[in-house]
Formats: sequence, C-alpha cells, structure tokens
Amino acid sequence: MSESPRLSRRSAFKAVGGTGAAALMGGGAGSAAMLLASEPPQQPTDLRKQIFSKVWATPFIDTHEHLCDEHHRFSAEGSAGADDWSVVLSGYLGSDLQSAGMPQEAQGKFYSKGPSPAEKWKLLEPYWPAVKNTGYGLAARISLRQLYDVDDLSAATVEKAQSGYEKVRQPGFYKRVLCEQSGISSCQVNALPGPFLESKMPTLMMQDLSIVGMFAGPALETFGKPSGITPTELSDWHKVIDWWFGKYGKYAVAVKSQDAYRREINYMPTPAEAASEAFKKKARGEPVSSDERVALEDHLFWYAVRKAAEQGLPVKLHTGYYAGQNSMPLARLINNAGSACELCRNAPEASFVFMHICYPYYEELIAVAKQWTNAFVDMCWSWIINPIAAKDFLKKYLTTAPANKILTFGGDYRYVEQVLGHAVLARQGIALALCELVEEGWLSLNDAMELIEPIMNGNAKRIFRLAEKEPVLRDAPWL
Repeated sequence: MSESPRLSRRSAFKAVGGTGAAALMGGGAGSAAMLLASEPPQQPTDLRKQIFSKVWATPFIDTHEHLCDEHHRFSAEGSAGADDWSVVLSGYLGSDLQSAGMPQEAQGKFYSKGPSPAEKWKLLEPYWPAVKNTGYGLAARISLRQLYDVDDLSAATVEKAQSGYEKVRQPGFYKRVLCEQSGISSCQVNALPGPFLESKMPTLMMQDLSIVGMFAGPALETFGKPSGITPTELSDWHKVIDWWFGKYGKYAVAVKSQDAYRREINYMPTPAEAASEAFKKKARGEPVSSDERVALEDHLFWYAVRKAAEQGLPVKLHTGYYAGQNSMPLARLINNAGSACELCRNAPEASFVFMHICYPYYEELIAVAKQWTNAFVDMCWSWIINPIAAKDFLKKYLTTAPANKILTFGGDYRYVEQVLGHAVLARQGIALALCELVEEGWLSLNDAMELIEPIMNGNAKRIFRLAEKEPVLRDAPWL
C-alpha cells in the first residue's frame, strides 16, 4: 500500500469547510459547527489565526480506533446491523440518549436495520435536544454537516442524511474520510473482538495486539486455539502468549488492555509458583477462588507486559471513564492514577500509555506523567467525553509535564464516518488551548507554534516507532 497522502492546506480546510474554518478561527456564528467556537478572543485576532491555521494544516496520527477494515463494511457480516445514517449517532451518543431517558426498546429500534429515516427520527426527536450539544452530539453533528451537508437533524433533513450516507459509503471512503477530510495520516486500531486484525490497509490501519485475554480469564479458546497449543500447565500458556507475540509482535504498534472496565489496574508482580495451580484449575474448567484468580491474572499481566517490552511495544491501558451507562464505579476509577505509578515503578523497561486522560481524575494523571519517565498520556476519546475538560487538561499538561509524552488524538470509534467530527473537535480544543496559553502569558507564540507538530503527530511517530513499522507492514504476509 502506498503512503497516506500528506495533508495540504487546501485539504485541511476541506475537513471543516471554508465557513466552518473561518468561524473556528474567530469569526461567524450560527450552525452546529459554529458551536465549536469559544467566545471571541480578547487578544489580537492575528495570534489566533496563526495558531488555528497551523493546527488545521497539521496532520494527526490517530492513536486509538476500533474500526473494522473497509471491506468488512461491504460484507454480509459488516452490514448485519444498521447500515444507514444512524451509525453516525451510534456508540457513545447512544449512551447519552439512554442517560437522557430514551427507552432501551426505542433505542434498539433506532439502531436496527429496517425502520425508515422518518421512523428513526420520530424515535430520536424527543431526546435529540438533550444530547446534541454534548461532546458526543457535537461530533456527530459535525460529521453529518461535513459528510452529508446536513446542518442539523430534523424531519426535513433525515432523508438527506440517508442519501448522503449512501453516497459517501462507497469503495475508497476510508481514505477519503480519514486522510483527505479528517487530516489523519494513519490510525492505530484496537480490533474488536479478535486479538489482532490482519488489515488489508496495514499502513493506514495500524494495529494493536490485544493482551487483555492473555491474562483476564484467561481466554483459553480465543488465544489458545489459533496457536495450536492445548494448555494444561501455566508453562503451556506462556507458550501461547509467546506464539502471539512471535506471530504479530513485529507488525503491531502497541499492545492494548481495557481490563480497567472489570477491575482496578493494580497488578502485582506475582511468581509463577503462586499462579500455577490456579491455571491448572482453569484449564480443567474447575472454579478458582478470588485470591487465586487475582494471582493468576497478575502473573500473566506481567508476563505479557515483559514480552511487549522485549519487542519495544508500548502498553496501552484504559483509565478513567467507562463507556455505556448505569455501570461506572467512580470509587474504583479514582485509584487508576495511583496504580499507574506502581506499574511504572515495577517495569521501568516498559512504556505505559495511559488512555483517556483518566477522566474525570485528570490532574492526577498529569502528575504521573511528570514523575515517571515511562509514563505517557493519550487524550483519545477525551475531546468527546468533555471537550472543555480536555482543553483544560492540555493547557495544564503542557505547562506541567514533558511535551514529548503527550498524544492528542484518537477517535475511539467503530465507524469511520464518526472520526471526522471528533478530529474537528480535537483540532478546536488543541488550538484553543495553545491560544489561551499564549494569551495568558504562559507561552510565547513561537513556543506554541513549535508544539503543534510534536503533539499532533511527532510524538506518536517516535513513541510507536512508525517509521520502522511502515516498511514491515507493506510486506505483511497476509497481503
């Protein structure tokens, strides 16, 4: 596959349109895209124009998505669910809709295949005013406007949204949406549900190797069967993990675990002897005690982390906020940053990428990055969870912790059409953060301008060794 095209000044403006870009740079108001603009700056307009212009002209390295490959979107499996304009509102915005009171039955119908655009609008209409200005809602509105020329959803525009969806979803649309419109050079994908996706677009859709099933459970069938190993002893499972790293380690850009949804990330170094009997029970299908389960998980977590470190693969870990609704235990999440310190202490040879800014406990994560050499922070997802908090986080981070350890964008979506809206929100937040730092006297204009390229793509290129990975991926054996 050829290199992803560089983002030109002209294509950068295509991402938001001339009117939208002008508004975000300090002028105009009105449509949904205009909601991205803060109040007019108190400092000279030229300063903001310079920063916004460079941010919009700088490509992103997108460090976190859950996208399937493009060809899957045209397969029977890929089109099993809704295949219409409602996918732009799926996932996270569905959680806001439920939090706003939308009944599960109505939501299930809204995201299903079958109902007409008009029928879907009737289901959405009572709740749309409550969610359209959240970060999730704003990102969806930007995508609808930029991709389908729909300024806002209504009974009069949903047919236009559907027509636009059909026109956009044509072969080659991944490159068009990601590279040409969103200004993204490459994505890093945590494929769902498999451990590693053999992408047909490997330099655009770079892949993480999932390690969560290597230690959580562990997932004996999912990881064991492809390896050809039937594990009965802990040493057998070590060989299974070795097989996955041997097969995909050179092609992966990182390893990823979202186990923080299930438990605290306070994995303790645990010797094999303390986990051996528990694994034997798991392999025989016998129950294990809570203490045995924790010991086994902790041992296997560190085994996988050290395999990742051997191959120079950063370890991406979910922290903070949960997707979904009616399930998040904040009392546990508040401990994530403290546990992150112990992870860094216990494996100084490993690079840990703490994702989602540990929202809402982001002050603590800044302290982790400032203190620990091997701690990195990824702002993926944060611009749509809470755009203003993400902007404030970036301001605080850049004046507190080393700037070479921050990653500023990952869409964290399953549908490529959604990524565009999130990328525009992220550009808005990055530009505003830098403008405010200059206007408040914390940075010079030159300092702010020099930070743009590293935080939007340079850090990612270095941390994930992308120049080394790209030629290897072009010759991947599954192509």
